Amino acid sequence: MPTNAIGGRNIQDWKAIALSGVAGGVAGCVAKTVVAPLDRVKILFQTSNPDFQKYAGTWSGMFRAVGEIYQDRGVRGLLQGHSATLLRIFPYAAIKFMAYDQVHHFLMPTPSQETNIRRFIAGASAGTVSILFTYPLELIRVRLAFETRSASNPTFRPTLSHVISQVYHEGKSSTTASSSRSRIFTTFPILKFYRGFSVSIIGMIPYSGTSFLMWGFLRSHFLPRPSLETSSNGKALSTSRSRPKPTPVADLALGGLSGAVAQTVSYPFEIIRRRMQVGGIISPDQWMSWKDTVQMIWNKNGWRGFYVGLSIGYVKIVPMTAVSYAVWEWGKRFLNV
Repeated sequence: MPTNAIGGRNIQDWKAIALSGVAGGVAGCVAKTVVAPLDRVKILFQTSNPDFQKYAGTWSGMFRAVGEIYQDRGVRGLLQGHSATLLRIFPYAAIKFMAYDQVHHFLMPTPSQETNIRRFIAGASAGTVSILFTYPLELIRVRLAFETRSASNPTFRPTLSHVISQVYHEGKSSTTASSSRSRIFTTFPILKFYRGFSVSIIGMIPYSGTSFLMWGFLRSHFLPRPSLETSSNGKALSTSRSRPKPTPVADLALGGLSGAVAQTVSYPFEIIRRRMQVGGIISPDQWMSWKDTVQMIWNKNGWRGFYVGLSIGYVKIVPMTAVSYAVWEWGKRFLNV
């Protein structure tokens, strides 16, 4: 038995956990970079940025919006806010995939114990843990992507420090912010970095849970692990001589389908979250609760308002999730996890 142990686990166990996190973090960064231009346009549509509302609602509008941003600011415009994305996504993806591996092992140590409910719980738990640690970085990223060139200041380009300062000082100069909610956020400005946090947690449960559920379900059918039986001396024996070899193409296909289903289930929550995250820009002197935000979206666009940008969401989420899962699996195989 290894003598080097921490918290009941040997050093090899902790090394495997850390390497799983590294593979997940790299996977997240690669996937987000692949879809960064689409991600920015999606945020502009979801948050009803007035400069881009004329493009929302159609497939061609998505590409016209990308073209306008590229013509106006080039590649830098398409990647605006991407530095904050990478700053957030590495720890987010690392924690999410690492947590999923651990919860999955705890709930389903053998293939015979895998169920769709347990897969969902493992995925939802992993997503919730990751967002708890990285949410302020997500809000800053959205604010960076939301900012566009104004007529009064055509050369303005938001920076990370500018957005952090803007969020921190929102509402301080207002004389009308008299509600108890406003006073709380004036007294504790750091909480302004958690606009939309509650609805993010609510939305993360169906998104991450469904994504990992579908990933596990599809892999169990197309790339099943060998089932195990126990011999008379207690040793685990495989009842399957071989298993289909996982390939990057298979990982991409299964990951893309998992992402599409998860996006469909959770998209309304994402719309609400985005609107709350940019609430400090649209209504700097009023704290919009998730109920207020839902009512505002419904009054303006009805049920369709909760699905604005869904088409571009599919165009973005399918390749992003496919690449994320594929790179994660490749990374674990490469690192021998």
